[in-house]
Amino acid sequence: MYELVMMWDWLGFAIRWLHVITAIAWIGSSFYFIALDLGLRKATDLPPGAHGEEWQVHGGGFYHIRKYLVAPSEMPEHLTWFKWESYSTWLSGFALLMVVYWAGGELYLIDQSKADLTLWQGIAISAATLSIGWIVYDRLCKSGLAERPTLLMVLLFVLLVAMGWGLNQVFTGRAMMLHLGAFTATIMTANVFFIIMPNQRIVVKDLQEGRTPDAKYGKIAKLRSTHNNYLTLPVIFLMLSNHYPLAFASDYNWLIAALVFLMGVTIRHYFNTRHARAGNPTWTWLATVLLFLGVIILSTAGLEHDGDEEVEVTELTGTALVMAKATGFEEVHEIVMGRCSMCHAREPFWDGIRTAPKGVLLETEADVARRAREIYLQAGLTHAMPPANITYMEPEDRAAIRRWFRAAQM
Repeated sequence: MYELVMMWDWLGFAIRWLHVITAIAWIGSSFYFIALDLGLRKATDLPPGAHGEEWQVHGGGFYHIRKYLVAPSEMPEHLTWFKWESYSTWLSGFALLMVVYWAGGELYLIDQSKADLTLWQGIAISAATLSIGWIVYDRLCKSGLAERPTLLMVLLFVLLVAMGWGLNQVFTGRAMMLHLGAFTATIMTANVFFIIMPNQRIVVKDLQEGRTPDAKYGKIAKLRSTHNNYLTLPVIFLMLSNHYPLAFASDYNWLIAALVFLMGVTIRHYFNTRHARAGNPTWTWLATVLLFLGVIILSTAGLEHDGDEEVEVTELTGTALVMAKATGFEEVHEIVMGRCSMCHAREPFWDGIRTAPKGVLLETEADVARRAREIYLQAGLTHAMPPANITYMEPEDRAAIRRWFRAAQM
């Protein structure tokens, strides 16, 4: 069975790597086209229908780019579509969500101290947030609010904050942050799949069949593309938030997420304004610093431990209970207490560490039983922990961890 654990971890590794690669491609192309669009210049020799042009130099060559607000007078022989970056990012992200937060739901998804849910109920809520959230957002965009983009953005922000608060009532802090990011990424990819690409296909078909394309399709797509632009930076933070326990393990983690969304707006506004050559809004940096200070204050004002309160071994269920009863558990608990708990404690006493790294607690027997798989992978199967073997974990200690974990799979 422990071979399956290794293969499952490698599967997660492969999907995560794919997700990172596709996300870089999507975010890179998104940032490039936003900057290009804002930097277009007028010229006297532009062809009919052209909005502007841009000369760029890169990689030892020059590029001459023109944009048509609706479409050129005739269909070009070659047309490159930018869509697979978005689709691949979402699909790989959804697969990773299933591997980590659905398959590992008892550990990473549900916080029993917040809501008494079964695993399937937690998974159902997880899936529903992605679909229902998109439906609400899409209805807002298709209402009269489309003519009032600033108000629409404010309502979108309120929706995101409400979603973060709601998810925090049932999920672990780590899962709340990740799902808020997944919900936002779903909006962005759905914008591409359901709105932007279909509208572009309508324009292309009109050109192919000799009709004059309607400008409204470009206007609709532009609105959704603008939303995607301002949501990108917050999504990056939320997808990486599991590295920051000061953010996800705070009692005010949903407010921290809200401030991160606002920081994304101020940062993007600065660069968008600069790309458009419309000024130098340095006030955005002051606003960003103040928002970040708010994040720092909230992160230290309330700290929780992702549902890992001290519980008795007898209260454990499922896999954790099996691990607690496996041969060698007492020995492993002593090893972990001696080599790991000085950092992975509710009140760490290792100099320079304020909160347990990644929110992982390894003090009580229940803590060790619940983190069995991570202990096995990080300290038994590999030498990832302790870092630089700073607490001198001996080879026989690692062997004891491996024996214990494998005994539980028998």
